[in-house]
Amino acid sequence: MARTRSRFKTADLTDQVVVVTGAGSGIGREVALLCARRHAQLALCDVDEAGLADTAEAARAYDAQVLTSWVDVSETESMTRFANATSERFGRVDLLINNAGVGLVGGFLDTNLKDWQWLIDVNLMGVVHGCDAFLPTMIDAGRGHVVNLSSAAGLLANPQLTAYSATKFAVLGLSEALRMELKPHGIGVTAVCPGIINTAITQNSLIRGAGDVDERRRHLESTYRKRGYTPARVAKKILRAVDHNRAVAPVAAEAHLMYVLSRTAPPLARWLAARMAELSK
Repeated sequence: MARTRSRFKTADLTDQVVVVTGAGSGIGREVALLCARRHAQLALCDVDEAGLADTAEAARAYDAQVLTSWVDVSETESMTRFANATSERFGRVDLLINNAGVGLVGGFLDTNLKDWQWLIDVNLMGVVHGCDAFLPTMIDAGRGHVVNLSSAAGLLANPQLTAYSATKFAVLGLSEALRMELKPHGIGVTAVCPGIINTAITQNSLIRGAGDVDERRRHLESTYRKRGYTPARVAKKILRAVDHNRAVAPVAAEAHLMYVLSRTAPPLARWLAARMAELSK
């Protein structure tokens, strides 16, 4: 993992403008609130209007200035409107966190083409749309940082998360290429790869394939709940990764293990992936 120091510091975000997609719950909500506690100005979006309003209210309790917008990250026009509103309100963007994402449990043979398109549109194109909408002002300013949420499943493929893994591998590749491209513009890029994090994704992910869906979901939720790694801890890791300008930031012990094994011992990594796939069944 590259750890060149960045000019961007997160301990005090006074007067810094932070954009967070998918801010209505989970990691997006917690990173938004952490930035609010560190005195950032926030531009937040989500398709969950109630969750977004709740996050905004909590952020304003820290005296943060907050802009909220209903945004479907899979739609170019929706993201463009959000970027324009952010520019009109704050005039610039210092930290862009492309967090919005969706999940699907199932192997390739259980995943239909409509599912594939949905995952690609949100998980990959949502990141593309975020970068496309906000990077021009960051490039003009000659500074800033972009965080793209990949996943441990983007480090090591999981046969029970085939389509999801594919989109998260794509986000990782995009982030690494973008990091090199944006370096001359003074902009850092970090791909964050969380492991088993206890968020609502276990409740909201589609589940495909054989077996009782309700039972499989209960097992999935139980596994993530017992792991006990909270979105608030992920939020701290994200800002620390930005502070250190890390290229790739695995979060949680299993993600670090997968990162190391995928690069140093691929056969062992594939064995581990097969074992971890059992968690999704």
